Amino acid sequence: MGSRDYNVPGTGSLPREPMTLESIDIESCGKNSYKRSRQLKDLDDLLPYVGGFGWYQRLLFLLMIPYAFFFAFVYFGQIFMTIVPAEHWCFVPELGNLTVEVRRHLSIPKTESGYDKCNVYDVNWTAILQDGVSDPNPTWPTRKCQNWEFNFTDVPYETIATQQGWVCDRDSYQATAQSIFFCGAIIGGLIFGWIADKYGRQHCLSGTNLAGFAGGIGTVFTNDFWSFCLCRFIVGLAYDNCFVIMYIVVVEYVDIKWRTFVANMSIAVYFTTAACLLPWIALAVANWKIYTVIISAPLILAVFTPLVVPESARCCRFGHVRDQCRSSPRCSRCAGSHDCSACNTPTDNETAIEIAKTEQEYNNYSVLDLFRTPRLRKNTILMVIIWMSISMVFDGHVRNVGSLGLDIFLTFTIATATEFPADIFLISILDIVGRRWLAFSTMVISGVFSLLATTVPMGIPTASLAIVGRFAVNISYNIGMQYAAELLPTVVRAQGLAFIHISGYVATILVPYIVYLATIATEIPLLILGALGIFGGCLCLFLPESMGKDMPQSIQDGESYGKDQKFWDVPCFGRNKKTARTNEN
Repeated sequence: MGSRDYNVPGTGSLPREPMTLESIDIESCGKNSYKRSRQLKDLDDLLPYVGGFGWYQRLLFLLMIPYAFFFAFVYFGQIFMTIVPAEHWCFVPELGNLTVEVRRHLSIPKTESGYDKCNVYDVNWTAILQDGVSDPNPTWPTRKCQNWEFNFTDVPYETIATQQGWVCDRDSYQATAQSIFFCGAIIGGLIFGWIADKYGRQHCLSGTNLAGFAGGIGTVFTNDFWSFCLCRFIVGLAYDNCFVIMYIVVVEYVDIKWRTFVANMSIAVYFTTAACLLPWIALAVANWKIYTVIISAPLILAVFTPLVVPESARCCRFGHVRDQCRSSPRCSRCAGSHDCSACNTPTDNETAIEIAKTEQEYNNYSVLDLFRTPRLRKNTILMVIIWMSISMVFDGHVRNVGSLGLDIFLTFTIATATEFPADIFLISILDIVGRRWLAFSTMVISGVFSLLATTVPMGIPTASLAIVGRFAVNISYNIGMQYAAELLPTVVRAQGLAFIHISGYVATILVPYIVYLATIATEIPLLILGALGIFGGCLCLFLPESMGKDMPQSIQDGESYGKDQKFWDVPCFGRNKKTARTNEN
């Protein structure tokens, strides 16, 4: 491999001379003993010598646990703070000494679906009681409720929504608060994405999780709708960089063949476990304030991030990369020894300095560079639209569980638990089928099952089909996270991912209101989610395949990525043809 000059419009010429190691002795760094000549131009070339998924990477994989838990708590936490029981009616203080059945029968008008949830008879209740009236007169005038009481059978605890009466004319407050949460996510994505690329992943991880901690604890002390919204906005700053930045760090440290396993198993095990625990934590404590403290307080542990999480190796100069790799158990035995050429190369200092200068120049890049060249611009725009579709479908299925006619706690757990088999399936097949076709098929399947769910009776039939749709979009969601990280150049990867995810946040601002449309007709949310799934899935076919490819390092790498691919290319078919040609030879 020779030297390369990256001439990108608006960026200048960035020479990158590869680091040549004449003789690399692997014996002192691993079990296999052999020599090879190799050029080290970036971390992807160095990883095979220190272990693509050695003890160091396994430790990083375990360190993802708390951040995955934080992610689930930040994302799903509000659902069980603002949930409202299915049955509620007006409370008349003058009738407080009567039993619930008697006062509801006397004071609440009847409708076709049962007792009116938002209106009460407007009469002199003191006189009614004195006259011994026990049955209402349908001709009595009515007025809107001022106070409510709830049947806590399906939701056996008070939430902020029940305490402050977010029902009837104020039943959109939950949706508005969730949308404001995503507004915070937009601002947080801009701020922390920039911090991640300019000042390092460690600072970003600490800052974003501490924002979630502050907003979560502040939520406990809110006493009205707008103070609650302010705190949810602050929590929104943490979504989803509180985990994704750690996700990027770990994915960048593992070899290509382990990337799919690490990227998806962390979601399958850690994130799913945390999310499935949430409804049962809420039920166990039966107090929305204690529940909020339980899911918010652990985020303070993020202050220890710089002590346990390494900086992203791909954002550092090569000398620092070697220092990071020396800390891996596989290479620590030979650190300081001239025998381990991959970790200690005293003859390559000039090249290391040259690479350091190049990396310094990379600091001048911004997310705007993704739009300076035609192919990279097209791919970026596609990823933005696709991620907006995936985010809306995923979040829509999450928040629509209360409209499926079953117990919300159990339905949420079952629907969330589909994340585990979805990711196991994804790990098994993603590196066979590839990203492009699997993203397409799972999004379309999600859309089709969402549409089918509108054609069957409410309850188990609708819930079953909707959960299948959720299962499929779980696969799409995790492909999307990994796919974007693999297609974006290193120099703007964190900013680019932040930009794509911010676009998703903008789209998900609408999702609470889409789910709210179920109050008009329960089929509307699923119809919208189905159409979005099919639309987003079809767009996936216009992205390049990234399976088995090195991550692009420079803007020019990103521009030329996938140029040799054809629209109908399927990796598993291409592999079979290649194997056949090899056998013939």
